[in-house]
Amino acid sequence: MRALTIVIVVLTAVCALPLRAQSAGQSDYLEIKNRKITLRQDLTRGGAICFIGRGRKARNYVNIHDEGRYIQQSYYAGRSVERQAEGQSSFWSPWAWNPIQVGDYKRNRAQILESRQQGTSTYVKCIPMLWDMNNHPAEAEMEQWTDLQSNVVHVRCRLTCHRTDTIYGADSENHQEIPAVYPISSLNHLYAYQGARPFTSEAVDSLEVEELRFGEDAHGWGSYSSITECWMAFVGDDGWGIGVYSPSAEQFLAGRYQQSRSGESDDDATSYIAPVRSQRMKPDSVVEYEYYLLFGSIKQIRQAVYRLHSSSLASPAPAKAEECST
Repeated sequence: MRALTIVIVVLTAVCALPLRAQSAGQSDYLEIKNRKITLRQDLTRGGAICFIGRGRKARNYVNIHDEGRYIQQSYYAGRSVERQAEGQSSFWSPWAWNPIQVGDYKRNRAQILESRQQGTSTYVKCIPMLWDMNNHPAEAEMEQWTDLQSNVVHVRCRLTCHRTDTIYGADSENHQEIPAVYPISSLNHLYAYQGARPFTSEAVDSLEVEELRFGEDAHGWGSYSSITECWMAFVGDDGWGIGVYSPSAEQFLAGRYQQSRSGESDDDATSYIAPVRSQRMKPDSVVEYEYYLLFGSIKQIRQAVYRLHSSSLASPAPAKAEECST
């Protein structure tokens, strides 16, 4: 959970019915599914994606060991600041302004403001938490639109800031995870395309998985500046996996925390992918991006990326809303 220059931790048709409101008191989850994928969002943790299963099977391919994992929004703004007297973690100090969708390092959780579902589409809105602080809601709201079609999940994200603090400053350009994705460590083979001729069906690259380590033998996530098709994927020994396609990414981070290559959803060991872009966020910024989760073999994942890329070329590009403040 940090800027790139620092270590980052850890087909069903849509029904033509009105959107139904749903609160965490009625259900702890939103669930959308088809014959290929079951996906759940945790309404006790900001509506972040907490479960991805193959078909109707019970195995979860998302690591949810702590509030820093899941598949979630996470942003960085300003300079790193020491706030330990105010409840900041000594381990995560100093730290930039870092609202995340699930909760903070002390496991205080984001508050859901609104959630609704229609068929295989959902919407959630929450007040995120500052990762490094003990029970400090961020002066911001996060929104997420999620839509499942076949083996692809389309996600749109928005952060609306209304900060009153002055301690972080507003002049720093920070690396943003768009988004932070934590597959289980049993998805232990990493693939992407790094060549100079993207979208021409040249062979994909099998990448060495870097290990995140702390202490005297510290080592950060792997950093990849030439992921020219804007996707990466982790797959397991059986050839099935999760890919992330983020069209506005400038580079990627990826790796594994802990050595286990057989970890499950609750284990400390985890895989990690984060498409990254550099951006300056002001106290009143509105930040938006979209990404796609893709499931199956590397061939199926890449075919889905190519379909999405071709579709984007055939459609007018939407207006960018990365920073709407003036």
